[in-house]
Parts: sequence; structure tokens; C-alpha cells
Amino acid sequence: MRMPPSLPAASLLLPLGTATMIVAAVPANAATVEFPQVPSMYHDAVACGGNIRSWADTDPKWPGRAIINVQALPVGGFDPGEYSFAPMCETVATVAWRNMNTGAAGELRVPILAGFYGSEHYALFQDTGPGHIVVTVYTDMPNIPAQSAFDVPG
Repeated sequence: MRMPPSLPAASLLLPLGTATMIVAAVPANAATVEFPQVPSMYHDAVACGGNIRSWADTDPKWPGRAIINVQALPVGGFDPGEYSFAPMCETVATVAWRNMNTGAAGELRVPILAGFYGSEHYALFQDTGPGHIVVTVYTDMPNIPAQSAFDVPG
């Protein structure tokens, strides 16, 4: 009786080595840092106010960059127009940032139109450079500014 030819041991171990390399290549996760909300008054109504929400998204796939996000939550107030208790109000929100490692600085300035349901979601990449980023969020109307920080991977 003739035995089938044997396979080299290396060919049997190859699939196991490949699986090990795939598992070892799992990338780091993205991060989202929510900043404290900014209570603010708004333009274009007798009385209008609400909170501005802002946050940063970072990911190792975007080294030295972060996405800064801004959105108004629902506003409340009064306007003598047709819909007195559901006014459309406007303000300009600013997220000013400074990289504490490099000294780089910038800002995202967004005109926000908000109403009973809040506003659109505004987002834009910022070239912060890698490091510890400190932010201040404020509006062009009476407000209570907020400060926060996040880290951008290199």
C-alpha cells in the first residue's frame, strides 16, 4: 500500500500565522469629546435664548486634525410675528482653539439659525496639529462661555 505524499509542516502553519497578523493589526479607536453647553441669547426676536452644543471628533486616521462640531439645541422665546412662541433666532457661535504643545491656534465661527427644533449640525475639519487642544466656546450675544480640552493624535 502506497502512502500519500506528506505536506511540509510550514504549509500547515501558514494559515495560523496569517490569522495572528490580522488580529495584531487592529487600529486604535476614534474619540468624541463633548464640551460644556453654552447658554446664549439670540438675535431677531424680542426674547430668544437657548443652549449651544459643541464637541470634537478625533481619529488616528486623521493625524493632526480634528472635526469641530456645533449645533443649537431648541430655543425658547417670544417674537411678535405670526408664530409668537416659536421664533426663529440667530447667533454666531465660535469655537476658538489653541494647541498647547505647538502654540497653533484657530477658530470655527458659524452663523446659527435656530428654532423650536434647534439647528442644523455644523462640522468642519480643523488642522490643529497633534497635541493637547484647549477650546473656548462663545457667541456674539450675551452668553456664558465654556472651556474644555481634548487630545489630537499625531
